[in-house]
Amino acid sequence: MSLTSLPAARAAALDALRPAPPERVPLLEALGRFLARDVVASRSLPGCPVSAMDGYAVRAEDTSGSNRDRPARLRVVDTLYAGHLPSRPVAPGEASRIFTGAPLPEGANAVVRQEATVPAEGFVDICVEVPPGKDLRPVGEDILTGTPLLRAGQRIESSVLGVLASMGDTHVLVRPLPRLAVLATGDELVSPGTPALPHQVYESNLVLVAAMAREAGARVVALERARDDDAELRVALKRLSLDADVLITTGGASQGDKDRVKHLLSELGASFLVDGVALKPGKPVAVARLGATAVVVLPGTPGAATVAFDQLARPLLLRFQGVSEERQRLRVRLDDARHKQAGFTYLISASLETREDGLVWARIRTQGGGHHLQNIGAEGYTVLPPGRADFAPGDEVDFERFDRPRFLPVEP
Repeated sequence: MSLTSLPAARAAALDALRPAPPERVPLLEALGRFLARDVVASRSLPGCPVSAMDGYAVRAEDTSGSNRDRPARLRVVDTLYAGHLPSRPVAPGEASRIFTGAPLPEGANAVVRQEATVPAEGFVDICVEVPPGKDLRPVGEDILTGTPLLRAGQRIESSVLGVLASMGDTHVLVRPLPRLAVLATGDELVSPGTPALPHQVYESNLVLVAAMAREAGARVVALERARDDDAELRVALKRLSLDADVLITTGGASQGDKDRVKHLLSELGASFLVDGVALKPGKPVAVARLGATAVVVLPGTPGAATVAFDQLARPLLLRFQGVSEERQRLRVRLDDARHKQAGFTYLISASLETREDGLVWARIRTQGGGHHLQNIGAEGYTVLPPGRADFAPGDEVDFERFDRPRFLPVEP
């Protein structure tokens, strides 16, 4: 089998799915999704000058020379609360009692904090001198009408929803979530919750893949298991592909006598964009189109399935939502020697350690295609590139972090 390089496989696989047309959804339903277009401020915040403190709105010049020994006495002519308009302007020698967020009355150009005042019957003594603009929030201090606020591809978090709501929006334009079906294959599989003999394996990939897909924004519509039987597999593949944007299978992906998934997909008319990648773990992974559905064929072992999903299925699910993912890369040093096949890219889960010399080291875990624990608490993948077989402790390599990725819009 001729294997595709990992970069070429990722590029080819993206042709299996196009971004979905945008839809408008209520704000809270958009949490965790991605903006389908840029957002420009439709109003200024604040929309008028407002007080930043509880105190008194004054003309700054009326406080000239004021101190505790010689306060300026001003007549109080109004009381102002947030959400209420002033009833009159402030004239020379006057002040208005004002509370945080209340609009500034005409004539006033500063606020004196209440701690620096002494109220008197109908008057207030100002015990400090304040400059114009003191403790005011001017128009557009936070947001100015017409300024770009958010870019297409921005992941919608709680703070993003707060900004949209502050503009008066009730809905936002996003792309639909991809509908995902997962099919696990293998005669050795038994359902969790039922007895399993030593030669049998609890079916964990359904939960594993569905969870990774949900983390990537997918809406899981079907989780099924099938035996290594051509007739059963054929029916399941055809049926599940009809109701999903993406179908992911696990198991039956290699070249053994019972590895029949790729063969049956071909019989059903699937066209393969990727069939085997120079990647460890995850070499047998394939990507195909079956009708309008993208199909990702993952290996059955959990470690290999995790890496192959991350590198090929996750980008597809994100593409449907109109974005690509750019992860942070940094140079690190290996804490252990590694031997690999020279023609393959190896992705090895690891955590990071910054040592006293300031250098960052990758702490590699014990792992393999069939291992379960290697990704618990991992911070990313140590990338061992093709073209080299042996790596010594202290060698510098790339490290691909899982956290804080950037999301960029893709062309429809």
